[in-house]
Amino acid sequence: MRRLATALAAVLAGAAALAPLAEAAAPAAAPDPAPGGPQRPYEPDVAGTDNIDTLDVTATRGPGRSVTVAFDRRSRAAEGTTPAGARRFVFLFDRSVSFRPESFPTCARAVVEAGGVAACPPGSLVGEGLGNWPDGSEHGVAVVNTRVDGTPGVLVVIPGTGAILEQTFERVRDPYRGDYRWAADEIVPPSPVPPGERAGTTRFRLSFGATREDRGRTVGFVETTARPGDTLGFGLWSEFVTGQVVLPTATARLRP
Repeated sequence: MRRLATALAAVLAGAAALAPLAEAAAPAAAPDPAPGGPQRPYEPDVAGTDNIDTLDVTATRGPGRSVTVAFDRRSRAAEGTTPAGARRFVFLFDRSVSFRPESFPTCARAVVEAGGVAACPPGSLVGEGLGNWPDGSEHGVAVVNTRVDGTPGVLVVIPGTGAILEQTFERVRDPYRGDYRWAADEIVPPSPVPPGERAGTTRFRLSFGATREDRGRTVGFVETTARPGDTLGFGLWSEFVTGQVVLPTATARLRP
């Protein structure tokens, strides 16, 4: 009996010693790339499926240093058919990429709310997109230059759903600075729909890029110091109502 007790104690001691190692081996969520931006109102996590996200990006050179960067995110539910709803998306741009929002007209959110994107000043439309939902619906997206509480950013407008989402341009924090410089931080605000019933998109395409003449030369809303053929890196940090955080990444060869 004494031998059995001694053996059992040894097994329990070994399991206790291995437990911290197992915890340490668990993958940690990717840290927030832009914690200094606007803060989303707190909501507790809810039970739901994990999302499985993938990302493709294209980068196409335009006149001068201008570039159009197009993100193509696909998402599916690990269980069931409906991806969990989102809290935030943070678009991460290669270190060679910068923005010139000051060279383009801005459009206030109140203007869009009152008259739609058509009421915005000419030249303030700086991107576009397309969203797909689990019910099979598809809606066009407009990206409009704006300022959010004095910070440069864009409005992501989805007329078919009535949604107007705000993005602010933020400098990324460590440990992202080795790969990226700027982030577009988008908060998906809480809605009257319970978090567990909010459907995520199955695919969302969003491009950033426009050109205009400014002081006698062509400038881009998005610009890059990279040359055609160079490889650029991008990412899309995403947080969902379940508390899950994912960070799919993609590389794109700069097209001429």
